[in-house]
Amino acid sequence: MTSLLQKCTREIKGAAGKKITTVVQIGIGGSDLGPRAFYEALEGYVSAKGKQPLKAHFISNVDPDDANSVLDKIDFERTLFIVVSKSGTTQETLTNLEFVKQKALAKGLKPDALKKQFIAVTGKGSPMDNPKEYRASFYIDDNIGGRYSVTSAVGGAVLSLALGPKVFSELLAGAREIDEAAKGKDIKKNMPLLDALLGVVERNIYGFPMKAIIPYSKALGKFTKHLQQLDAESNGKSVNRYGEKVNYQTGPMPFGEAGTDSQHSYFQKLHQGTDKIPIEFIGLKKPQIEKDVKMDGATSQDKLLANLVAQMVAFAKGKESKNQNDCFSGNRPTSLLFAEQLTPKVLGALLSHFENKVAYQGLAWNLNSFDQPGVELGKVNAKKILSKDANPDPVLSRFIELLKA
Repeated sequence: MTSLLQKCTREIKGAAGKKITTVVQIGIGGSDLGPRAFYEALEGYVSAKGKQPLKAHFISNVDPDDANSVLDKIDFERTLFIVVSKSGTTQETLTNLEFVKQKALAKGLKPDALKKQFIAVTGKGSPMDNPKEYRASFYIDDNIGGRYSVTSAVGGAVLSLALGPKVFSELLAGAREIDEAAKGKDIKKNMPLLDALLGVVERNIYGFPMKAIIPYSKALGKFTKHLQQLDAESNGKSVNRYGEKVNYQTGPMPFGEAGTDSQHSYFQKLHQGTDKIPIEFIGLKKPQIEKDVKMDGATSQDKLLANLVAQMVAFAKGKESKNQNDCFSGNRPTSLLFAEQLTPKVLGALLSHFENKVAYQGLAWNLNSFDQPGVELGKVNAKKILSKDANPDPVLSRFIELLKA
């Protein structure tokens, strides 16, 4: 796939014969969060190197404002659309696909030329595996779930096109290194396993209900959203892999945003709230774009790292005061993942660390971390609401009446 996409970045043209300059990924959930997060994480790195083959945008929400906000700023004749759905039947994705096609036709593209503007990433034999509708198809293996699919064609197509095949290959190399390390039997050298077991202690011995992941890197702001899906969808379950109800706590609710923004948002609760919430910090010694300003004797990067260290110390030590409002209890657990710089290889390593951590915790809790039945009920109800047939569910019927009123 990488060699094919490398050729595409040099030669691909749209239906009107114009060189493609923009790529838009249409997907949702794991078909959007990971690829979007990784593009945003590495866009600055690639730009700093003076290279960026294509500009990327993403459409995920079925809210028409999401699609319009992207489509109103692109040139359709210079845009390649990547449609991602493993089943080929995802309602939101197919709706957005039709939205894009109608907009493209309205912009002057001919119906018989639309095929040149679309490629599919889907399961082999799915309804989207159709050479009459798509310029090319890349397949997702049956055993790859959406939230684990960034390193498959789901992320590979858009990242290779937008950032370059070499960048994607480096990302894979970083992930592969940690995958190998995660097989190690020495817990002190197996960081994903160690991190997983610390999380089990936090959840099952101390009863902490949530887990904050705070990267002190603006580029990793969306990465925390991907990790939220990875963790919550994998281990947010109350039934074990044998179909039995469990009598212990399973995965915590993960959340996070980039520091220092998060310090001015919800750190009040983390420092002085009634719930103790463990925090996993991610720090980087150097910025991706090595242009900085010095003020009051310190660069912006110096201040960023100073804030990271200061927060960890504050959570650990706390502060005593005669004024109870100014007291900090301390003894609030934190951990730190630290790297030299956010390169593609480091990002791949971070991804693998958290994927293996989540899988190990699923084993500890005896869960199937690779299904997601909890996302299906809402989809079923949505289809019932949209159905023209009479709905036998009185609650849904009443809601439909209220929506139509």
